[in-house]
Amino acid sequence: MHASRVSKRATTKEDADVIVIGAGVAGLVAAFSLAESGQSVMVLEARDRTGGRVYTIADATKKLPIELGAEFIHGRPSEIWDLLREADIPVTEVDGDNWCFERDRLSRCEFFSEVEDILQKMSDDGPDQSFESFLGCCCPEASTEAKRRALSYVSGFNAADPGQVSVHWLVYQMRAEEKMEGDRAFRARGGYAPLLKFIMNGVEKAGVRLRTNTVVRKIAWSPGNVAVEAVSDANTILLHAARVLVTVPVGVLQAAPGETGAIEFSPPLPRDKLNAIAGLEMGKVIRVVLHFRERFWERIRPAGNKSLARMSFLFSQDAVFPTWWTSMPEDFPIITGWAPFACVDRINSDDLPVGRLAVQCLATLLGEEATELQRLLMGAHFHDWQADTYSRGAYSYVKVGGADAPEILSQPVRETLFFAGEASDTSGNNGTVHGAIASALRAVAQIKKAGRVNVRDK
Repeated sequence: MHASRVSKRATTKEDADVIVIGAGVAGLVAAFSLAESGQSVMVLEARDRTGGRVYTIADATKKLPIELGAEFIHGRPSEIWDLLREADIPVTEVDGDNWCFERDRLSRCEFFSEVEDILQKMSDDGPDQSFESFLGCCCPEASTEAKRRALSYVSGFNAADPGQVSVHWLVYQMRAEEKMEGDRAFRARGGYAPLLKFIMNGVEKAGVRLRTNTVVRKIAWSPGNVAVEAVSDANTILLHAARVLVTVPVGVLQAAPGETGAIEFSPPLPRDKLNAIAGLEMGKVIRVVLHFRERFWERIRPAGNKSLARMSFLFSQDAVFPTWWTSMPEDFPIITGWAPFACVDRINSDDLPVGRLAVQCLATLLGEEATELQRLLMGAHFHDWQADTYSRGAYSYVKVGGADAPEILSQPVRETLFFAGEASDTSGNNGTVHGAIASALRAVAQIKKAGRVNVRDK
């Protein structure tokens, strides 16, 4: 490939067999696997850290893991459990009581079976439709409350717009969950940080070259030859490889030319690839982790009920933070608020800081004084993934008519451009860490099948 196709401001030239764009879990797992097979690999990451949407921080006492991104392990998928076992990381199943706030009072939740009945009526026979459309014409026997709960579940769990999310895709997702006990949830001891550390150790031992603070601007390519233009430490650099593996979130692939983080492909991606990218959407979520001096909710005893000491999840129809969860069965004094879809816009339009707004919401649901909770608060932690130009959302979902979008996105272009990341997972596990890992292993297999090309021979 001729250097003239890329900016002549480039000041650095390096070679690799494969350049991986993005140091999230998918990019790191793929880089390690490729390097282990004998390929020279370079990873380019725009942020100053690795992990992507896996982002664990420690609170002020450095004892509690605070997850600002992925937190749960959904079911028992081998892709992530095999790594956890190899790393000898303990895993705890989520446990505890589910509470609901409705009609201005707290009570034990009893709506799950009704919601499940509605979801089981979804079908991928016939034309695709949005979940909102499906709900409007299905289940005449279901109560209005059950339908409202089903709507909240789909928008909350998938961070999706019910008016856009594909029923065909939701059905595919449900089938995938059934294969791996997806109704169970787990957490790794210490959060996702120990697993990320284990993966990074493998990456380093395998000799992968990692460059952080390196923002890719352009990928100029022809079959078997790639030139990547990026900006690193205010310098424009030019990197060459035989192949490139793109693992950035679909929100970044959708970014308009000229926007921060946007990647230009020259020549452009094929039309079917562009259509697939357009058939996906990034869900919107703001999550806030409130760290208190004590588990104050243990002393709360709703009328006629036991205390909230074993509260795991708290569901409501609050317009801002409708879902909360604790660290059960761990007894950490932290509680997480989850604001999906339209809630994000309400938060952004409010004048109050996110942490204070969350405290007020939680106080209302638990019948406590906001001033007292504010006094007990040690810290409020959150990361706005929508405003993060290298994510542009939380995780992906499939829009109506785009059920084949992940499969199309997963396919290589001329055995030169390869794609991985949760949005390209073809097993129905979009939006999960194990889906990201599965996509990385699939991409590695595709690259190996394509055969070895030495960029230095070009």
